Amino acid sequence: MSMKEDYEIYMERRKKRLKEPMSEIWMDRESRYMHPFQMYGNLYYVGDNWVCVHLIDTGEGLLLIDGGNCGATAMLIQSIWEAGFNPADVKWMILSHGHVDHIGAAVFFKKMFGTQLLLGAPDAKMFEENPEQSVIQESTDYADTLFKPDVLIQDNDVITFGNTTIQFYLVPGHTAGCIACFFDIHGEQGTKRAGYYGGFGFNTLLREFLKEIGDPTYQMRQTYLDSLKKVRDQPVDVFMGNHTNNNKLVEKRLYMKEHPGENPFIDNKAWASYLDEKRDSLLSFMKDPANL
Repeated sequence: MSMKEDYEIYMERRKKRLKEPMSEIWMDRESRYMHPFQMYGNLYYVGDNWVCVHLIDTGEGLLLIDGGNCGATAMLIQSIWEAGFNPADVKWMILSHGHVDHIGAAVFFKKMFGTQLLLGAPDAKMFEENPEQSVIQESTDYADTLFKPDVLIQDNDVITFGNTTIQFYLVPGHTAGCIACFFDIHGEQGTKRAGYYGGFGFNTLLREFLKEIGDPTYQMRQTYLDSLKKVRDQPVDVFMGNHTNNNKLVEKRLYMKEHPGENPFIDNKAWASYLDEKRDSLLSFMKDPANL
């Protein structure tokens, strides 16, 4: 095959990808860049306008919650620098769940900076036994790979990272190893409790998906409902999104800019309200004849 023929094949693959509904996620990543900002105290936002990544300054190293989408590692590194931190100081990375759009920077940070990777134990098992469920195959870069985490997160684990102690819960539903976590953050208005739920999507509850993974009676849907109930009553002052639409992060950031001195992220009702919204949406989803 000539170089010209090889190039033409490449361009045909690229055109095909550009026609796909989610092509912008892979082909125009830079358009999603958000300037980082301080959410409250030692909690910062360093994600893009779609996938959330949060940074905690623990006083003894930086902690990232999630690693962004595959292909977006350069943007994450730029965001960390722009926030005033050194990416090489990221000592730990907690992965909310094992999907391609949240694990993007994990392997890079581990190789470059020795970052410890933490993942829910069931999703680590998924990586080993059913790696296709991570959807890593959707990545446009063959260098993107799965990994073996350094720490397996179990239900009710409590782990301390510098000045930050985090309570973990497994909340299976979006994946079997999806996590929720809660911890204190410290700022000018005193100590606030942050809450994070690691995956709200219903795409893994579709009947075709559940049948393919061996759940023909759709038990994972009820498991998801049980997970929402499990952590719904946790006291949360600052609700951290997994994707920006969860907590209207983009809109709230704009509000912060337009109203200096006000912080819309401090809201002790947002957590329970959104979990109730997801519960009601899931109940409707389960009753829809199209999903039976």
